Amino acid sequence: MKVFVTREIPDIGFELFKKAKINFEWHKKDSPVSRRQLLINVKECDGLICLLTERIDREVIDTMKNCRIISNFAVGYNNIDVDYAKSKNIIVTNTPDVLTESTADLTMALVLACARRISEGEKYLKDGKYKSWKPKLLVGMELRNKMFGILGAGRIGTAVSLRAKAFGTKIIYRSLNKNLSLEEQTGAKKVDLNFLLRHSDILSVHLPLNEHTYHLLNKQKLQLLKKNSIIINTARGEIIEEQYLIELLKTGKVRAAGLDVFENEPYVNPALLKLQNVVVLPHLGSATVEARNGMAELAAKNVIRVLQGKRPLTPV
Repeated sequence: MKVFVTREIPDIGFELFKKAKINFEWHKKDSPVSRRQLLINVKECDGLICLLTERIDREVIDTMKNCRIISNFAVGYNNIDVDYAKSKNIIVTNTPDVLTESTADLTMALVLACARRISEGEKYLKDGKYKSWKPKLLVGMELRNKMFGILGAGRIGTAVSLRAKAFGTKIIYRSLNKNLSLEEQTGAKKVDLNFLLRHSDILSVHLPLNEHTYHLLNKQKLQLLKKNSIIINTARGEIIEEQYLIELLKTGKVRAAGLDVFENEPYVNPALLKLQNVVVLPHLGSATVEARNGMAELAAKNVIRVLQGKRPLTPV
């Protein structure tokens, strides 16, 4: 059996394939595999490990003659036509849980960076502008007693809520289902989307991307944001209508934004790079040794189990 991996992953994944005596190849360039090369390499593979950078659509799926599993090296799987894969009896898996803590940590890092103007302060110092301490120099915002809004109270949203509660914030959330565990641990209250937007001092986005969440935070909804609020997105860039968010940031309607993802990633709107009240990161949510090793291990184990005739650990 043969597995194709669209990018080099941590060694633990490849070691598992060796131990299971499964042949594997991977795209060895430090850049996304080209469409042409992807179509060539998946043609004869029995299993595929792919990243969010690869669009696994009908053309790719139809090219696969023997593929039994598409293992996504990510929690989100909007890059895969899951329904069409299912119609072809191909299992699709993802890597939940293992990156929850790392993404939650990064979310809080962005919250603090925005609230305390960390990036602005660093630039101010490095530019040689710091000559003396000033009472009004780069004054930020405390988190204590602020309303912390969670849009999507799943694994990551819950983990962020627990961290935010430790800072003395009050938690409100919007989710399809009531999160009783979250409510018991933090006193969080479930609210509708409009209430969440109007009352959150900090709004943190933790939704999957699908046809229902694409541009969920459009111009109409973003207008509801509380004045001087902070918006954080470590989920998917396309959930927010980015151009209108930029306008709110320019006019000061929104205090700041912390963005790990972008609407047209990897392209980043140049306007975001010019705004001092925006903290931008190159999709680092799961970028810890622990999380990336866990993702590689889980992605490989899903492939191995399916090729051995067993149930995958995390089917989507």
